[in-house]
Amino acid sequence: MPRHIITDNGKPFCNSLIDKLRQKFDFRQRNSSMYYTAANGLAEAFNKILCNLLKKVVAKSKCDWHERIGEDLWAYKTTIRTATQATPYALVYRVEAV
Repeated sequence: MPRHIITDNGKPFCNSLIDKLRQKFDFRQRNSSMYYTAANGLAEAFNKILCNLLKKVVAKSKCDWHERIGEDLWAYKTTIRTATQATPYALVYRVEAV
């Protein structure tokens, strides 16, 4: 579980449901800077990739996305990136995933 979750200042991320989730899962919420839009752009780009991955494997009912997200994140983290010639997993942990 992450210790921090960074969100923009949008209303969907500032409500009592998020407060309850923060308490239950013990994480801190941070807001990205409105003056540094590149940070939001990186998050939006990743979200787009993740949504595209999920669209390929989730049933038509779209009710099982939460069961498949772990597999898609693993696929993303263990795929070699052209820019770095390495996987995100290897860059973080300094070993290749098995």
